[in-house]
Amino acid sequence: MSKRRIIVVGSTGSVGTQALDVLTENASDFEVIGLAAGTQLDALVVQALDFSVPVIGLTSPPEGGSSEIRRRLEQTAGERGISDPVREIHVGPDAAEVVAGAAADIVLNAVTGAAGLGATLAALDRGTDVALANKESLIIGGSIVLDAAARTGAALIPVDSEHSAIAQALRSGTHGEVSKLVITASGGPFRGMTRDALRRVTPAQALKHPTWSMGSMITINSATLVNKGLEVIEAHLLFDIDFDHIEVVVHPQSQIHSMVEFSDASTIAQISPPDMRLPIAYALGTQSDGQTRRLASGAVANNWGQPMHWSFEPVNHIAFPALGLAVEAGRKRKSFPAVFNAANEVLVEAFIGGEIPFTGIDQGIERALQAHEPAAEHTVETVLAADAWAREFARQDLRAQSASAQGKTLGGS
Repeated sequence: MSKRRIIVVGSTGSVGTQALDVLTENASDFEVIGLAAGTQLDALVVQALDFSVPVIGLTSPPEGGSSEIRRRLEQTAGERGISDPVREIHVGPDAAEVVAGAAADIVLNAVTGAAGLGATLAALDRGTDVALANKESLIIGGSIVLDAAARTGAALIPVDSEHSAIAQALRSGTHGEVSKLVITASGGPFRGMTRDALRRVTPAQALKHPTWSMGSMITINSATLVNKGLEVIEAHLLFDIDFDHIEVVVHPQSQIHSMVEFSDASTIAQISPPDMRLPIAYALGTQSDGQTRRLASGAVANNWGQPMHWSFEPVNHIAFPALGLAVEAGRKRKSFPAVFNAANEVLVEAFIGGEIPFTGIDQGIERALQAHEPAAEHTVETVLAADAWAREFARQDLRAQSASAQGKTLGGS
């Protein structure tokens, strides 16, 4: 059996590096033919040499551009006593998109945020299946992404643990037999805290997720439940289930990754340790015909001989309003999900930088959604325009909020 050709964009991030771990476990089944990253040149060079990759891309290259990248490749290859395998180097904002559009059997998109949209569309337009860890490209693109997949026959394969769980559970029945999807949330590091207490939490606290090891953006998004809101929109789009039939419940132990309740009142759950290599391996084992072969993930299975306790509780929407804001944006469709996502990315950076309190994230998102006026048509251009508008709105709003706070301080003194 010939090896499947795979491209990984966002290869130096948390999901990207774990995907390469899975590919190492299954080296006889895959050939890595392309890698793309954002800023981490040293890591990209090591990956390119480790996997003998012919094509690489870097969206934020160092001074000297591709010449400097080539110099680093040749230097590191020489130190290892091997030849430089890279034939093509792409640099600049479209680098990941160019790499993702090359001929391959599957593209794993692990780019963080809205920047992943171009890579997803490039792969789908080529007719290449996409293992989608970059949920934002589907969420902001919506029908644009779904139409691209339908037009070429390419598959969108979920990598998020929740959507991987749903995809596996859905094999137990037909679409018409689904009563609802139940997406689980760990609750993040601030589960059980009041809205007032959340105003005083720090970035360092927010970045300490109790069960998952992830990048900073998704870790903060987990703490605010923004990530869970994005996952509800993604589930609606991936599985064609109405928002009224998607429920979120808090499950702190992160062992049950999601469930599907069927019309006969039975519920099918997918259970595994909180290890991203499991859904990555499941996605990479999914073939073009939709059938999945279980691949080695490198994860350690649960020890069922050990006592354990699992619990469930409802979401506190008063303390964590971002989930409801996301669902509202998803219901409105058009460019509202893009505005939700873009404003959030700006506000998370502001929170990490100490500019706003934790609760300022969802408050800023709400102001952006209230101010947004969507274009009549939903196209790539209008989505990107809405994304740019939301980022600028969020930045201006941050300045306005800061000026207002300073004015109150001076007035009080």
